Amino acid sequence: MAKKVLITGITGFVGSHMADYLLEKGGIDVYGFKRWNLSRLRNIKHLLDDKRVNLIDCDITDPISAREAIKKIRPDMVFHFAAESFVSPSWAHPSHYMDVNFKGTVNLLDAIKEIGINPRFHIAGSGEEYGEIHEDELPINEMTHLRPVNPYAVSKIAQDFIGYVYFRSYGLNVIRTRTFNHEGPRRDNVFGIPWYAYQIARIEAGKQKPIVRVGFTGDKRNFTHVRDIVEAYWLAAEKGVPGELYIIGSDENEKVYTFQEACEKLIWMSLIADKKIVKIVTDPQFVRPTKVSRLIGDSAKFRQLTGWKPKIGFNQILEDTLNYWRDFVKNDLY
Repeated sequence: MAKKVLITGITGFVGSHMADYLLEKGGIDVYGFKRWNLSRLRNIKHLLDDKRVNLIDCDITDPISAREAIKKIRPDMVFHFAAESFVSPSWAHPSHYMDVNFKGTVNLLDAIKEIGINPRFHIAGSGEEYGEIHEDELPINEMTHLRPVNPYAVSKIAQDFIGYVYFRSYGLNVIRTRTFNHEGPRRDNVFGIPWYAYQIARIEAGKQKPIVRVGFTGDKRNFTHVRDIVEAYWLAAEKGVPGELYIIGSDENEKVYTFQEACEKLIWMSLIADKKIVKIVTDPQFVRPTKVSRLIGDSAKFRQLTGWKPKIGFNQILEDTLNYWRDFVKNDLY
């Protein structure tokens, strides 16, 4: 009998890649939550006719909707990706971020508890939870202090901790991860690297002047391809110890860059004839009230448990992202 795996947020960046990964594995019936009037289906348009994929209308902020959907599916495993994930709007909408990221998680866990099932429940946390990290605290591990500096990070900490509470209080099989920057095709162009790639694709096509507008680009990150990340998430859900926290991300020095360096690399990868004329310009509208200067994680605990290691290099991450946005610009998909 096929395993029933639920992906909340299947229409998003990571959720759609997770669906691809599960279907490639085989022997899995994939269920995904979408909001009947709000979800964009472009990331899963290639899956809409696949009989192995079952889309369920559900708004996780509504406890009745969450309970009825969970009751209908009775999943064996849950990958919880449904979230407000773009940091910048969280200052203007802090309550909304808590409604989705924290209360939405409570609604799902409560539904599981009340229905009387106990699937492996993976919570995808964020490196943003660590916030203001000092140089002498690098690399970040599971014991590093949390100093969040934006409302998004606070909502993800709340999500993480309520998952632990449901593990300790009710014995639910909650596995928690905090993942550092992951990139690749399908990530919305409100985020750094896809935003640069989108603009560069427009410059290549003659639809934009040779100016790439950016926010603060000095923050340093370790970058991982989304395809490597979804493999890690499967291993976390399959082999992770309930209640435990695992950091996931590339530890390799060759995948640590500032956003400025990433932008410069994208320009030099481009098809722009005279690359030297392209200017990187800081636009105040993209500068956040606070910075997270360095997020570089140590995933030794997770690697020792699972044997996972990312396979895709940084240049491939950038190339895949740029090609994705070239296709968008070419086909006028906006």
